[in-house]
Amino acid sequence: MMTDWEALLSSKQDVGVVKQFAYGCMSGRDFYSYFKNTASGGAVRGLLRNYGVSNSKRLARKALSRRGFTN
Repeated sequence: MMTDWEALLSSKQDVGVVKQFAYGCMSGRDFYSYFKNTASGGAVRGLLRNYGVSNSKRLARKALSRRGFTN
């Protein structure tokens, strides 16, 4: 499964939320709750279901670093 990171990182606020999740300031449940009922909600749900919270955080850190959003 491919995660649409461009959709998840489409605004400054979304980038901030993904950073909080990736660096341990937000739980998987809170991360999903933020994107619930949005166009990106399915991508987040799939990410968490397929990879689990720990690996999802690792993938989020990788996606942020590859797109130039450093901590």
